[in-house]
Amino acid sequence: MDTVPILMHSLPHPPSLLSWQAPARCPTRQPQRRCLSPGLRKPLPPAPRRDQHMRPERIWLHRYWRGRAPSIILPVHNAEPWLDECLNSVLQQDFEGTMELSIFNDASKDKSGTIIEKWKVKLEDSGILVVIGGHDSPSPRGVGYSKNQAIAQSSGDYLCFLDADDVMMSQRVRLQHEAAVQHPTSIIGCQVRRDPPDSTGRYTRWVNQLTPDQLLTQVFTSHGPTVIMPTWFCSRAWLSHVGPFDEGGQGVPEDLLLFYQHLRKGGGAVRVDQTLLLYRYHPQAATRSVLEATIWTHRVRFLEERALPHWAAFTIWNAGKQGRRLYRSLSAASRRKVVAFCDVDQNKIQKGFYCYEDSQERPKPRVPVLHFRAARPPFVICVKLDLTGGAFEDNLRSLHLQEGRDFLLFS
Repeated sequence: MDTVPILMHSLPHPPSLLSWQAPARCPTRQPQRRCLSPGLRKPLPPAPRRDQHMRPERIWLHRYWRGRAPSIILPVHNAEPWLDECLNSVLQQDFEGTMELSIFNDASKDKSGTIIEKWKVKLEDSGILVVIGGHDSPSPRGVGYSKNQAIAQSSGDYLCFLDADDVMMSQRVRLQHEAAVQHPTSIIGCQVRRDPPDSTGRYTRWVNQLTPDQLLTQVFTSHGPTVIMPTWFCSRAWLSHVGPFDEGGQGVPEDLLLFYQHLRKGGGAVRVDQTLLLYRYHPQAATRSVLEATIWTHRVRFLEERALPHWAAFTIWNAGKQGRRLYRSLSAASRRKVVAFCDVDQNKIQKGFYCYEDSQERPKPRVPVLHFRAARPPFVICVKLDLTGGAFEDNLRSLHLQEGRDFLLFS
């Protein structure tokens, strides 16, 4: 059976351009948070607060820098335990230019609003323009709505997304801005450090170790976007082209949906290979409100949309629970392309076939179960990585297959 590449055709750049390394900085260059105006020895005064009357000599500065600065997009909902550290990390950025911080307070009932007002003074005294929006309705309207509102009230040409419970390293805006300028139709991510350190070890390794090509081939896994949402940095023009975040509220994977739409539009994915974010894991995290079944449905539909049309037939690697679940979740047309399951479990292989008992077809479909060495690519792999002590990965490597052409991970 012939196989064809199914994903690389959509890359906006050759694979060699997908990995971006930060250029070395001049060791004698000292970071500044304010931009120096030609002919002035002192930094420019901080951007005016919106509740103050602007002096005429500062109006041109305000108008000049609006639109040229990166905007940090910060949705906030009941973030009191983490907000001080988060906002301090904005203050500590070494980006040599003007920045804007756009905060949208989504009906917080704790002291988040008070903390924001306190930091507004500190940040603006340091030259960072702060824009604050929000509402005090009885219930929050969700992460997607808050992000859209924070974007709408901001003015920068580039958008740096930040969660209120995370902490940026001081070089984050500078390095991701440099990468975004080079890749205007890509979402720029970065490596992360998890807190607590021993939480989600497999996920953190996956986030930090994907190769440049895998940022586009592993978009179907249960991990979600290959550049994770709290690290996103992109141009405003590109995000406007892709579209807004879904505002369905709690339980909607707004980041996954926008990432899929970004890929549909031909967007790329780039990761700055430095740890630029402390990424917190805690019970109140919004991602924990999204049901696994919801994400599964979106993943299956995206697989059928983006990958399976390029294959006349394929094998599902895993004759167990996850492989059979994928088979049952496929449309009838996609199920007819499944020529076999494959596995290493002799009990499953000796049975010889899988019968889809819930099918309305007569006779009911019976799909052969083969040893993986007897099966033919392409494969949709429903085996989770990093769980078998390397045994599965060794088996896969032994077949000398090319990811994205001969197999895709759906695990």
